[in-house]
Amino acid sequence: MALSAYPRGLPALRVPSLGIFRHRQFAQFWVARWCATLAIQIQATAMGWQVYDAAREHGQSVAEAAFVLGLVGLAQFLPLLVLSLFGGQAADRYNRRLILTACILAKAVILLGLTSVANMGPDIVIPAVFAAAVTAGIINAFLPPAASALLPMLLPRDELPQGIAWSSLAFQSALIVGPAIGGLLYGLGAPVPYATAFVLLVIGAALLFLLRPPAQEPVKDARTIGMIMEGLRYVWGNKIVLGAISLDLVVVLLAGAVALLPVFARDILHAGPSELGILRSAMGVGAASVALFLAMKPLRQRVGAWMFGSTVVFGLATIVFGLSQNLWLTAGALAIAGGVDMISVYVRSSLIQLATPDAMRGRVSAVSFVFISASNEFGDFEAGLMARIFGPVLAVTIGGVGAVAASLGWIKLFPDLAKADGFEPSTLPPQAQNAVNLAREVEKS
Repeated sequence: MALSAYPRGLPALRVPSLGIFRHRQFAQFWVARWCATLAIQIQATAMGWQVYDAAREHGQSVAEAAFVLGLVGLAQFLPLLVLSLFGGQAADRYNRRLILTACILAKAVILLGLTSVANMGPDIVIPAVFAAAVTAGIINAFLPPAASALLPMLLPRDELPQGIAWSSLAFQSALIVGPAIGGLLYGLGAPVPYATAFVLLVIGAALLFLLRPPAQEPVKDARTIGMIMEGLRYVWGNKIVLGAISLDLVVVLLAGAVALLPVFARDILHAGPSELGILRSAMGVGAASVALFLAMKPLRQRVGAWMFGSTVVFGLATIVFGLSQNLWLTAGALAIAGGVDMISVYVRSSLIQLATPDAMRGRVSAVSFVFISASNEFGDFEAGLMARIFGPVLAVTIGGVGAVAASLGWIKLFPDLAKADGFEPSTLPPQAQNAVNLAREVEKS
């Protein structure tokens, strides 16, 4: 379909924006995502503390135990790296709702396994966590592309940016309460958070299974390798999309330090699992606050400038986090980092969703998620490795400085992204519009 068939700009969105929940399918998806994210955050908090504490009790130094946390991230990233592009073509080729439901149920099975071994010694717990990380990496190759491609099917096009903000709010609100709940439940016994997360995932899977979205657009030429190459060519040809996802990759890879929070909680701030929950929740508090604001008053102009400004502030907040030795200053820095990261996520997601044809959304989302996972899961490994070499404080500080420098460099590399004034293709520079036109021609052929 030609660009002229789409509106030239997003219409003004009314405040308050709770009206978006009149779309029952979206409301159901939102609750399912909240339950699943809450479960994963509870699990992540318990796993992080248990692995780091077990490594320290096993006689490892702070740097060595931090490196173990990094290896958990690497174990999750490697299978995802290999399989993500196949997950993207699967989301375009097969039923996205069923893929998503199966992935959530598979994660519930992982939690059953963790529950059964939670009270055993480090020689059992640490290998079990690594096995869970590898399995989760395989599942994550298929889950995010299906979820990302399913969301636009549940809302009218002109309400999609608002839906992205509300969907992000589901994630971020769960990020606030999930770690705190995980830390408190861990105090009742290691199996308790894992069992609680299992119940939440089953609820989320049931809600997703009961969804009845519109039929997705069929793919004309359903050859696996050919479909993957089409998605890669589209991302490479659209410098707006390429710049947005690569900026996120570099900044979070350098400055992301979530994997080191157990290190800072236990050995820098001299706190326990409850305080770890506070630190993990802090980023969610900042992100959820910004997501709520964006849901009520979405960005419509100068979106590129907003994105680059947010990544610079993210790097600066990371520097403060690395140097702080006070719990509440650390939590405040993390809250600011979470808030500005939410702006970056919102801009990137909106640009990708609105500039991509439906029949290609799974593949483009998969490419995006490879970059995101490289910055998150592989970033956890990089943070652990840097902490092993330089110590945790210097590693985080260097990463924050690098994120600021990378943001300034990306403005020079991707000037069209910095100049992007809106989300619709008609508001983007000519090169990005041409990439969208070419993708639609491929879709129709």
